[in-house]
Amino acid sequence: MAVLREIKRKYPRAEVRFWCDKKFARQAVEIMKGLNINIPVQTIFAGKFRRYHHISAMHHLLLPSLVIHNLKDTFLAGIGFFQSIIKLVIWRPDVVFTKGGYVCLPVGIATHLLGIPIVIHDSDVHPGLTNRILSRWASAIATGAPLEYYSYPVDRSRYVGIPISPEFHEFSNQELISAREKWGIDKTRQLIVVTGGGLGARRINDVIALSLDDLLLLGSVVLISGNLQYDELRSIVPQNGENFQLHPFISKDMVSLMGAANVVIARAGATTILELATLAKPTILIPNSKLSGGHQLKNAEVYRKKGAVIVIDEEKMVENPQILVSAISDMLNDPKRADEMAHKLLSFARPNAAIDVADMIISNIK
Repeated sequence: MAVLREIKRKYPRAEVRFWCDKKFARQAVEIMKGLNINIPVQTIFAGKFRRYHHISAMHHLLLPSLVIHNLKDTFLAGIGFFQSIIKLVIWRPDVVFTKGGYVCLPVGIATHLLGIPIVIHDSDVHPGLTNRILSRWASAIATGAPLEYYSYPVDRSRYVGIPISPEFHEFSNQELISAREKWGIDKTRQLIVVTGGGLGARRINDVIALSLDDLLLLGSVVLISGNLQYDELRSIVPQNGENFQLHPFISKDMVSLMGAANVVIARAGATTILELATLAKPTILIPNSKLSGGHQLKNAEVYRKKGAVIVIDEEKMVENPQILVSAISDMLNDPKRADEMAHKLLSFARPNAAIDVADMIISNIK
């Protein structure tokens, strides 16, 4: 969002299209509407090559369900490649920008074969498979962390940080109160915001639902569940009010909701962490340990080592939900420590990242 908005601000007549897979299309359409600029969303077939951090290489070859999923998704990626070739030939863009998700692989390979410049951005401190492949042909590579964490060619790489929308900033007390009024949240209680990302996080959702009575003794709770589990949770949690709210997905004004919080619980996606850094929010991270390369674990460790966040082991939390409740309680009951951590996190923010990435994209047009 931040990069696309910056490109359209500098070059209003630029024709921009956003491509994603069908699974994310609904959220993408809502996000693009929030930009208030005309960027059409189009879908392509894509497959995710499943490589789980907690499973050995041999198990990846022996688990039938995993092998079948990978074969199916390899086939889908092949379809996506030919689909991308056709779309790119018809449209013929001047440059393609990718962020490293599995959808980017068939598009990026097609882009390279057609001789179209490609610019990539890698948010995670552990480069993913897609970016490792596309970096061979990229005209420019932007990174979310210092270059020491990457093996990319130095002559084509630049540490810019992670692009964040300009609405993200450290909230004043008055802005915090106004944001709570906007969301209909009790202004007199502390606010706990929980998000598992655009598609949600079932294990976090389950722990929050199980611990809700304890959490509501600490403050108001807002849970962003993702669309997939929303109906299930809606049937077992209280109705939305000033002390508790459940939302499937928030495409607009997420900044005001997180800005209104006293503590935010989130996955360890790189963009989410930097959004919270720019907001200077006391943060508890629950990295997904199963993702390939353990990249969320590595993301979280960078900030934990600096004393900027609290990191909770997901497996231990599932076994004992009180671990999360206690971490939230400690954060809310020690505001001095929470503020110190929040400002250590703020030191990682790079407010010009979106401008820098937009400039890199435009400058690599032939």
